[in-house]
Amino acid sequence: MQRRAVPAVCAAAALLLAAGCSSGGGGAPFGAGSTASRGTASTASPSARSTEETAPAKGSVKVVRTVTEGLKTPWGLAPLPEGDLLVSSRNDGTITRIDAKTGKRTELGTVSGVSAAGEGGLLGIALSPDFASDHMIYAYFTSASDNRVVRMLYDEQRPPGEQLGAPDTIFRGIPKGYIHNGGRIAFGPDNMLYAGTGESGQRGLAQDKKSLGGKILRMTPEGEPAPGNPFPGSPVYSYGHRNVQGLAWDDKQRLFASEFGQDTWDELNAIKPGGNYGWPDAEGRSDNPAYQNPIAQWQTDDASPSGIAYVHGVIWMAGLKGQRLWRIPLKGTQASAVPQAFLTGAYGRLRTVVAAGGDKVWLVTSNTDGRGTPRKGDDRILELEVK
Repeated sequence: MQRRAVPAVCAAAALLLAAGCSSGGGGAPFGAGSTASRGTASTASPSARSTEETAPAKGSVKVVRTVTEGLKTPWGLAPLPEGDLLVSSRNDGTITRIDAKTGKRTELGTVSGVSAAGEGGLLGIALSPDFASDHMIYAYFTSASDNRVVRMLYDEQRPPGEQLGAPDTIFRGIPKGYIHNGGRIAFGPDNMLYAGTGESGQRGLAQDKKSLGGKILRMTPEGEPAPGNPFPGSPVYSYGHRNVQGLAWDDKQRLFASEFGQDTWDELNAIKPGGNYGWPDAEGRSDNPAYQNPIAQWQTDDASPSGIAYVHGVIWMAGLKGQRLWRIPLKGTQASAVPQAFLTGAYGRLRTVVAAGGDKVWLVTSNTDGRGTPRKGDDRILELEVK
């Protein structure tokens, strides 16, 4: 693979990264309607504060409590309106409800059609924008032939284990592989469904705008290409991605995404509709004006980013191989200070981070996925206070 990063830029980034570890895009709105194999987004509720006000350069993380533990291969997390949590199991293909106060677990059921292998299985989950009335849960999973998006009726009046309706496939044909299946889904502030996909180990797919691999997709809740997409008639929203697993919007409806690099740089990107993010020709920052540069990048041992969340002007990014939670303060669509690392090694691999309201986030560990070293109690969901 050819990398086109400018040496001076990389050297500067490496210095910033070192400083960030020791410490513990243009500004145009990307609004609604225009809005890895090493170990492998999440949406956040809009904040009342403006991202045009630079977030503090330094922050803090406090572990408030362990919500639940003993989870097997947890991947996606979706908060219910009343405060409980839904979590997906990648390998078991199940969705479980967690009582956010007591940690009690109730299995809704098994999603039929899931074919778990390697990095594939039951991945991201999201609630319908009209969940209060339609009770629909959306899921991204690997089947025997592809990666796809389905929706299922959640009927909590039925017995545990039988509360999920049959999956209705709304979108299919996303390339699958043993690695790089993407998997994060989230409804944006425009009520459209976004999906981060991987190139399934076939690098050329990322630059092929006719392929669904190595993309961020934007579709209606019924699975049709969303109105206003940059390529008419196509669900493709951005391309040139290696493996996108984190999606989050700021309070100005601007989309951010995390991405696994290969050997050199992992990325946090501000997503521009129709933007080309460079893979496989560029990994990290590039001097090629055809490619959108990341707003922050990390050496691969320090990150392997999966889920991200936006809270009060800051992106929080879960690291798998890096086993740490990264804090990236923003000003508009630029990082405004050196990223800080928290919880380094304390809970092992970190998969998903979701805004929990106020200064709180939910954090999901990922030590039972075959690449971690499970500890007593793994895997778990933590409640954190972040600033």
